[in-house]
Amino acid sequence: MIKFEEFKSKEKFSKDSKLYYPGIGDPTLKPILTEKINLAADDFKKLAEKDNSTDTEYQNAIKNGLERFANLYLQLDTEDRERVCSYFEELMDIVGLESSDGHLNNFMYGFDPTSK
Repeated sequence: MIKFEEFKSKEKFSKDSKLYYPGIGDPTLKPILTEKINLAADDFKKLAEKDNSTDTEYQNAIKNGLERFANLYLQLDTEDRERVCSYFEELMDIVGLESSDGHLNNFMYGFDPTSK
């Protein structure tokens, strides 16, 4: 559970040279986006506390978390959308989730290129 708190406490949407992320395009969005990604961390933490959560429950949490960004989607450039996805990948790593079930691809590209 400490990992979720560490995730929530770190500064988000700042320049990250390791990820080649230049920082948020519109700085006024930074606190809004940070709040939305931290809510997703809370969703994951609640599922982790249950101790018997399924991959599907986590995948639904990803879907619901990404839907929080819908009203801002058009204001996000490609790098910002990629950064949102990388934060979800960090949450997935915390709980050992292998797949978002296409939700990250749908958010990033509007479709899941792995689906048939």
